[in-house]
Amino acid sequence: MAELGCYSPSFKKPSDVLRMRRKRARSEGPGSRTSSPSVSVDGVRPFSPGPLLNAPGRTSGGTKRRNPFANIENTYNSPKKRALSYCDGHNGALDNKKAAAVVLDGKIIEERPNGTSLREELFNNHQQKQHEITLKTPVSLSEDDGLFEEDLFEPERSTPVLKSPEAVCEAAPAEVCLEFPADWSLKTRLLFTSPQSFSWADHLKAQEEAQGLSFHCRAEYASLPAQIQEPRGCTELRCGFQQCLQYWQHPSLPWLSLFPRIGAERKFSGKCMPWSQDTTLQQSLMSDWSVSLTSLYSLLKARLCPYFYLCSYQFTVLFRAAGLSGAKGISALLSPTTRGLREAMKAEGIEFSLPLLEERRKSKELASSQSGESVSQTEGEESAGSAVLSEHSENEEDEDDDDAGFSWLKEMGVQDKIKKPDAISIKLRKEHREVRLDHRPESVVLVEGSNTFTLLNFLINCKSLVAGAGSQAGLPPTLLAPTAFKGATLHSLKARTVNVKTQVRTGYQDVCSLEVTGPIMPHMLHALTQLLKPAQKGEFSVGLYTHEPTAVLNVPISQTSEPQQQESFVQDLGRCGLQQSSVEQLAAPSILGKSALRQLHMRDYSYSWKS
Repeated sequence: MAELGCYSPSFKKPSDVLRMRRKRARSEGPGSRTSSPSVSVDGVRPFSPGPLLNAPGRTSGGTKRRNPFANIENTYNSPKKRALSYCDGHNGALDNKKAAAVVLDGKIIEERPNGTSLREELFNNHQQKQHEITLKTPVSLSEDDGLFEEDLFEPERSTPVLKSPEAVCEAAPAEVCLEFPADWSLKTRLLFTSPQSFSWADHLKAQEEAQGLSFHCRAEYASLPAQIQEPRGCTELRCGFQQCLQYWQHPSLPWLSLFPRIGAERKFSGKCMPWSQDTTLQQSLMSDWSVSLTSLYSLLKARLCPYFYLCSYQFTVLFRAAGLSGAKGISALLSPTTRGLREAMKAEGIEFSLPLLEERRKSKELASSQSGESVSQTEGEESAGSAVLSEHSENEEDEDDDDAGFSWLKEMGVQDKIKKPDAISIKLRKEHREVRLDHRPESVVLVEGSNTFTLLNFLINCKSLVAGAGSQAGLPPTLLAPTAFKGATLHSLKARTVNVKTQVRTGYQDVCSLEVTGPIMPHMLHALTQLLKPAQKGEFSVGLYTHEPTAVLNVPISQTSEPQQQESFVQDLGRCGLQQSSVEQLAAPSILGKSALRQLHMRDYSYSWKS
């Protein structure tokens, strides 16, 4: 009987008690007497049987009175009982000399001289503190949670658990982002998912398909409404979707998929290759390819083509018009490269840079300059100079190591009996850092200005551009562009819709998906998202599958144009065949570095992404 004060003659579950309290609050009027415990003048709670409860469904006669102890305050774990027990244990013996002792619920309390009990005062203070904390808490929990709190006197330590991303957004709304950064890497697949159906993208009519092709060839774009109530009946939407899937390619072989080319030997094996053993046919293919490449560069220089890709079996080259990605002039990125290719470019007089290595060198230079400031100005200059000439100093160190490696042989007099490594092996050892860059993202090469024309001639005359053996032998590189050029063939991406069910906490949820496959260029991703925004009511996600060798093409350019000059570049690119919004996105400096977009989400017409 040690816990007699916390005993309830009619024990019920907390949920049942709450239900009884709500039911009683609805049945009783504002003036009726409640069953909450009260304290009389002498400190003893009077017994109150409560009103009669009619039971029309009872088979036995008579009436039943409500149990006065069936209240949440009488349960073992009630907030009041715990508060009073806590107060009795810690503060019960503070004012023994100032108040008289009375008995309440089998426990001893202290009575204040002014007639208010210590327990009531502490309980009122606790209720007021709980009310203030409730007003400050932004997320509301269920009403049963208060019955199972571990510590009522330290509620600030317990934080509400947000069980879904939607709850996180409600608690801390993110900043609205109306645009996502440009991604210059090539994609092989896009997978859109949305709670709204993609049925409007299926089974295009012949007239809608023809109109979409006409819009693409004429570089015309139909304006879409901000909100589309019935996407399946919107002709502009369906024509615009057909227009977004078109691209131009050379060469075009119906029985071969010419993208991607890197690592595609197994895909080409077993296919019919009539040019592999025919030198005349190979020369004919290369002649037509050279004409197409020259045509593309001329369109690029005239700003009638925004960019194009050259995809060989070893590397990929991205040519961009002046103004795109913040560049002052025409720029070209080539990745991945080898030491032999870089040496051949140097021999042709092509000036280029390695952006990722320069960025690393600048960071080291900045770190060394900051550390040098704390020592002295002279030492800081020496450390900065050593950071700038780090590559030369490392080469000199390698030479010193080579000389020191044979000095001890001379001291012993056996230098003639030991075979020294030849000059070629010594040179390879000195250049091991350059060789180590081969086929890595850090080997990306940036060519700017007039050097891009020299690069164009180098690619046309480069014999190693075409494989000499293997399944791709004699096949020219693939040219991809958003606009038409000489010798180009119009191709279309493949799209299909699928409705699936995904498992969630409450069961299964219908998810609609749209899959797009093929060589997906940057402007296509932007145009598709602009279409899906009104069609899917601003709610969709997309998984992006990147052609990994091209992910590094997002490296930023060091020398960017001024804002006023950038605006003039954007205006000049108005005739390149892309939407104005796509041109503005592609003209912004790249911020992704050597990574690419992996996921893109739109919630309430606001973008978020993951790279």
